Amino acid sequence: MHLKNINKIAILRANALGDFIVTLPAIEAIRGAYPNAELVLLGKPWHKEFLSPGRSPVDRVIVVPVMKGIRDEKNITEDKTEQKIFFEEMQKEHFDIAIHFQGNGVSANPFINRLNASVTVGLTSANADKIDKAIDFYYYQSEVIRYLEVASLIDAIPVSLEPQLNVLKEDIEEVKGLLSLLDKKRFVVLHAFATDIRRAWPAENYIPLADWFCEQNIEVVFTGLKEDNDEVEKIISKMKHKAINSCGAVSLGGLTALLQKARLVIGGDTGPVHLARALNTPTVGIYWAPNLINWGPLTRNIHRPVISWNMQCPYCGVVPNYPYPFEPQNECEHKVSFVRDVSVNEVIQAASGLLFKDEKAGEPRNSCLQRL
Repeated sequence: MHLKNINKIAILRANALGDFIVTLPAIEAIRGAYPNAELVLLGKPWHKEFLSPGRSPVDRVIVVPVMKGIRDEKNITEDKTEQKIFFEEMQKEHFDIAIHFQGNGVSANPFINRLNASVTVGLTSANADKIDKAIDFYYYQSEVIRYLEVASLIDAIPVSLEPQLNVLKEDIEEVKGLLSLLDKKRFVVLHAFATDIRRAWPAENYIPLADWFCEQNIEVVFTGLKEDNDEVEKIISKMKHKAINSCGAVSLGGLTALLQKARLVIGGDTGPVHLARALNTPTVGIYWAPNLINWGPLTRNIHRPVISWNMQCPYCGVVPNYPYPFEPQNECEHKVSFVRDVSVNEVIQAASGLLFKDEKAGEPRNSCLQRL
């Protein structure tokens, strides 16, 4: 049933880049269902900095305080006074709907209940507080579809299957200098890192991969954080050809402009690969099979996942995919790549299919199911 007189909707999603990207189709569906409502994202500081007007369907960002299970930050402890003031301010917002796209409801349901919204919506589980409209949380599901299902509880109909973000003028301005180094040549972006090394393809594999692109007369740009700079320099020093190291050189907005201009983005199951999806840039993502179910792209016209079916940890023999991949309950925290068995040739084959396909006359550079 479509809710009436909806003026303001709070959306809780206070975590990392990839986590936010997969919620965009659901947020776009909510925007379509309630075009006159203000959409307020309850997120992290990076959301507030990145989500400038016009970039996404989000109208405004409010930063939530550090809180276990909601916004976890290393080396920052919870401040109960800050939390109290936050909820007092949120109650003054008079949200008509509070919806969460965050976890199984154990932490998020009490959080959105404290907002005093007219209607509360989200995911739930056996140990979660009751909210007005909910879907049971089941881990192994596409995250995009999961949140579209949640959004459907307030009669928000999907308008896209893949995420969508806009590049802003200031993003383009930021990377003008970097793009000038490429002198209008074709280039690919390689992202060799992941927050969790178990999701990262071994760094040494990027050496022959990058050289292969150079031999196809395609420039290579490595991306990463400032702290990734030395590792990328090691990769480039072992290459036969030259490449550009952009680690720490651009903001998230600048990265958005860079990825949009790229012919292809390759990396593990990380934020930049998900971001490229939201920019209609072709991707080759390297996924551990259990993670592909949740985080892989839904379409294949311009997105080609390469999958590792290696399940066992080489050190302890544990298969860390239950209850959730790589969770501490799995009794395996060994820092080893679980996608190490994906060969360079497999990635080159996937990349070739996209690059040569994109070069055909009249071939559209978007997903055939991008818009529903």
